Amino acid sequence: MSIQSITHVEFHCADADKTAAGLCADFGFVPDEQSRAEQSPGALTSAGPAADLAADPHGVRTVPLRQGGIRLRLVSAADPAHPVARFVAVHGDGVGVIALGCTDPQAALERAERHGARVLDRAGGLVAGFGDVALRFVPDTSADPAPAQPAAGALLDALDHAAICVPAGELAPAVKFCEAALGLHRIFGEYIEVGEQAMDSSVVQSASGEVTFTLIEPDTTRRPGQIDTFLADNAGAGVQHLAFRTGDIATAVRTIRDRGVEFLSTPGAYYDALAERFGGTAIPVDTLRELDVLVDQDHGGQLFQIFLRSTHPRRTYFLELIERQGAGTFGTANIKALYEAVERQNSTASV
Repeated sequence: MSIQSITHVEFHCADADKTAAGLCADFGFVPDEQSRAEQSPGALTSAGPAADLAADPHGVRTVPLRQGGIRLRLVSAADPAHPVARFVAVHGDGVGVIALGCTDPQAALERAERHGARVLDRAGGLVAGFGDVALRFVPDTSADPAPAQPAAGALLDALDHAAICVPAGELAPAVKFCEAALGLHRIFGEYIEVGEQAMDSSVVQSASGEVTFTLIEPDTTRRPGQIDTFLADNAGAGVQHLAFRTGDIATAVRTIRDRGVEFLSTPGAYYDALAERFGGTAIPVDTLRELDVLVDQDHGGQLFQIFLRSTHPRRTYFLELIERQGAGTFGTANIKALYEAVERQNSTASV
């Protein structure tokens, strides 16, 4: 199929430079000089990645960052009428565009349009995706030669998946859209109950395995929970979190935590039960307990994950770190632990 990878994520924010500085200082991102030298095709911004505020009539600023295979473009706009500024006004800082690397971007656009996708910018390969989160079809760069040596101090390797919340009743149409318009395949689904709350989820993925969306909707017949809260505070569907893959989650968590970043905590009882659940873990339980890292297992192996405490003013968007040691699933058994941790954070924030 044409769609092969996520080449980059466009993050719309009030201040691109400030947001970029935080990602560099806390997570080790560095300027992406390759993107800086390119012209962003048909971007929602009216200027290229190297644009200067003074040179652009809309006051658009785009700052490209990179770490491992992760490419981010942080975009802000001074003109309140600009699409980026309007996005931020409605949703706050967040993922505005996911760029899909395609073997044939034009064919991918035409397929999406045939299956009902609303074209936002034909020249730029941009279509409506999930709520105000757009999708951009661009040439695939996943086969480009990687740097000979990873950047010194690099902690993160790739974008593992994006978790997207949609309103109740929109999960099935979203999955159908991903299958018909994008050529992705549903690989997993589960209805999850946490106390009086519940949600339904489906995972869709490209044949290459490099594009993965976890789609989530709340069950509104149950007590409102964090997905309902996200949808209300985000003013609709959107990307709840991005998961960054790392080859050494223990080192990544220690390093990032020492830089002042906070992670969601996990009750000690969770770790008391690990021996019974798994028998043994590739990372010692004492290390997992120290770092609040969660673990799950499937037929392929184990995965380790941790969720960062949201610093978003609306408590909507956050990040996840994940290490895969053979596992191909998404830590379903840990969703209850995540739910409870986010509920604790929200409760504390509301006091």
